[in-house]
Amino acid sequence: MNHNNSVLQILFGFDCSKGKEKGVTFIEFLIAFAIIGILAAIVIPGYVGYMHQARVYSAIETISAMSIELSDYGIESGNYPDTLAEFGYSDVIDPWGNPYQYLNLAGAERGQMRKDKALVPINSDFDLYSMGKDGKSNPPLTAKASKDDIIRANDGQYIGLAESY
Repeated sequence: MNHNNSVLQILFGFDCSKGKEKGVTFIEFLIAFAIIGILAAIVIPGYVGYMHQARVYSAIETISAMSIELSDYGIESGNYPDTLAEFGYSDVIDPWGNPYQYLNLAGAERGQMRKDKALVPINSDFDLYSMGKDGKSNPPLTAKASKDDIIRANDGQYIGLAESY
């Protein structure tokens, strides 16, 4: 048997010198399945993490653009709209399929305002945020439901994950 035949035999189960084919054994099948499983275990978490980061960045970009437009509107008109629908953003949804949340702080009660770990409101003009992956949120950023929120804080000086603020 020459070298080429042994490679073909190892890779494909063919023995070219005899003209006969060999079948794949159960052990060979299990080894191939284990290799595929190991590769999937390495690739899938990385892909899921990448997709989550892409959604976070998308929400940050959308909130940033909306924040600039709302701020400009507030400067020009002297007040902010009461709802996103008044500003034409009623159908804008975040990357997780939920509507963006907005609160004009001019008429808001203290319990409605987003608050930092010292329970101080994070904005003085308006709150604008995505409820994040879990679709849940509470006014204090320290609440478990709020940690994955994408928030606007410091009157637009910070836009990012609530848990990083």
